[in-house]
Amino acid sequence: MLPTERLDYSAIPQRPKLTLPDGARLVVWVIVNVEEWDPKEVMPRTVLTPPAGGAPMPDIPNWAWHEYGNRIGFWRMLEVIDEHRIRAVLAVNGSAIGRYEPIASAAVERGWEFIGHGFTQRNMQKVADERDDIRKTAAAIRDFTGRNPRGWLGPGLTETWETPDLLVEEGYEYVCDWVLDDHPLLLKTRTKPIVSIPYTQECNDVAMMLIQHHKACEYYDRAVDQFDQLYRDAAGSARIMALVVHPYIMGAPHRLKYFRTALAHIGAHPGVLFWTGEQILDWYQAQRR
Repeated sequence: MLPTERLDYSAIPQRPKLTLPDGARLVVWVIVNVEEWDPKEVMPRTVLTPPAGGAPMPDIPNWAWHEYGNRIGFWRMLEVIDEHRIRAVLAVNGSAIGRYEPIASAAVERGWEFIGHGFTQRNMQKVADERDDIRKTAAAIRDFTGRNPRGWLGPGLTETWETPDLLVEEGYEYVCDWVLDDHPLLLKTRTKPIVSIPYTQECNDVAMMLIQHHKACEYYDRAVDQFDQLYRDAAGSARIMALVVHPYIMGAPHRLKYFRTALAHIGAHPGVLFWTGEQILDWYQAQRR
C-alpha cells in the first residue's frame, strides 16, 4: 500500500481541537534507543573510517564506540532522566534485552514503556522474514516485562510496503516511523487502522551529530527552538513533541549537559506533560471517542 493510500491529507487548522487534561497544552515524550550491533556485520553507523577504506571486519573502533554507550553513556543519561522525574520510553532491539539486561532492568524498575525497535539493528527491508522479526521482538519484550509492547519504531525508521499491516496483525497499536505531523493520526492497514504518534527526525541526535555533524550544543539549541514554537502553536490545540537520544551519542561526556539543559528549559514551562507513547495513545483514542 502506498503512503498516500494509508492516510488522507489533513490541514491542521481545519481539525477539531485536541485538549489535554488540567489545561496542559503540550506533551513531550523522551525516547531512548538501545540497540545491539553485531560485530560480525557491517556497523550501522560509523565514527571512524578505516585508513584504506572499505568495511573491514571486525570493525573494532566503531563497534566499541557504540558499546561505550551501553556500558557508560546510558547510565549518564539515566541520571539526567531521573533528575527530571521523567518516565521515558525504551525503544529496544529484541536481541538487546538479553545482551544489555541491566539496562532493561533499570527501565522496568522505573516503569518505562518498552517499544519494539526491530529484533536486530538493521533495515527492515533487509530482514529475511519481517513478520517473524516483529513477532520475535514482541516476544522478547513480553518475556522480560510481562506485557506486550504497544508501540513500534523501525530501525532507522525503515519500513517495507507491508510494515503497518504486519504490526497491526501482530498486536501493535501505534507506530513512530511516519514523521509528518504534530498530532497523532490514523494509518489505514489491510485490517484495522494503526495510530501514528509524532516522532522526530529533527530533534534526534543521530541526525544532528552523525549525519549533519553539528557541535554538541546543537541538541540544546534545536530542542529549545522546537519546543518554543510548538508551545506557541499549542495555544489553540494540543501538540506532541518527541526528544530522541542514543546512549552512544548524547551519553558521551561532551554532549550530556545539552540534553540536561534542554530538559530543564522544557520542564520550567507550565502546561507541559512528560508522557510515554502509550499515554499519548490512550489520550488520543479518548479524544476521538
